[in-house]
Amino acid sequence: MKRRNRELEIFSLSFLDVISCGFGAVVMLILISKTDVELSVAGAEDVSTLLASLFSLQNSVTQIEQELRDDLTSLEALSVQKSSIASASKSLENELTKLAINNTAVAKSIEGLSLVEEKLKQASLTKPRKPADKRDVEVGGIPVDSDYVVFIVDTSGSMKNIWGSVSREVNNVLNIHPEVIGFQILNDMGKSIISGYEGKWIPDTPSRRKAVISLFGKWNAVSNSSPVEGLIVALSKYAKPNITTSLYVFGDDYSGGGYDTVIEKVSRQNKVLSSGRRLAKIHAVGFISSGSPDRFSVLMREMTKRNEGTFIALPK
Repeated sequence: MKRRNRELEIFSLSFLDVISCGFGAVVMLILISKTDVELSVAGAEDVSTLLASLFSLQNSVTQIEQELRDDLTSLEALSVQKSSIASASKSLENELTKLAINNTAVAKSIEGLSLVEEKLKQASLTKPRKPADKRDVEVGGIPVDSDYVVFIVDTSGSMKNIWGSVSREVNNVLNIHPEVIGFQILNDMGKSIISGYEGKWIPDTPSRRKAVISLFGKWNAVSNSSPVEGLIVALSKYAKPNITTSLYVFGDDYSGGGYDTVIEKVSRQNKVLSSGRRLAKIHAVGFISSGSPDRFSVLMREMTKRNEGTFIALPK
């Protein structure tokens, strides 16, 4: 058999396969190399982001640290203020304690002064005041030798009808005692014309007399037309053993029951002192009319007779 020589083909199928594989390998290498670059870039961006976050966190930590330092400073200042307030509070408590002690001492001093004042008042009243000029023993039959005078006036409706005359007679009786130390005006129930002087003497001055007489003209008080209550009040609250006192009863009627019991009651209250005189002299001024009952006159004639006084009857 005759052997034929075959021609060598450079671009055969196997060659193309090799070339293709080589080309594919190169492409693969290129692709792999490009991917690595992209990954490196992405990683760099991530690092940048992390660094930025780190710096931001560091700034936040620094800011928080500053705020904490500010808060600590404020707390220290508040602690100092608290200590100052506590110290001031303690000082105030000490001052209050001192003031309480001082107030107690002042109160005791005032109490002592009040006792001294009371003793001085009692000492000043131990002896009746002696006027420079000798006074008449009697004016119109009424003794005027007392240094304190009490008026006991019936303020009932029948007396109000003649109140102008009653006011004039009260003023006249007061005027015949030109130098009394003190006076008082009660209604027949024992209530003072000036509530502020209840249980006390009204000082006798010309202006005070004028003011009280003016007030008397407008006085309107409850009355039971019986002088017994007023006499008992006057003898218990105003008449004292160490002063000289005269009581003047003004009325036109007596609404009580019997006479003897009332006279005995008042006479016991107006006790006889060791000097022989009574606690007070009881005088009476009766306003009488022809048609009015004479019960007031009957009562007060005997009452004044037993109590070193004088009874005067005046027409209404």
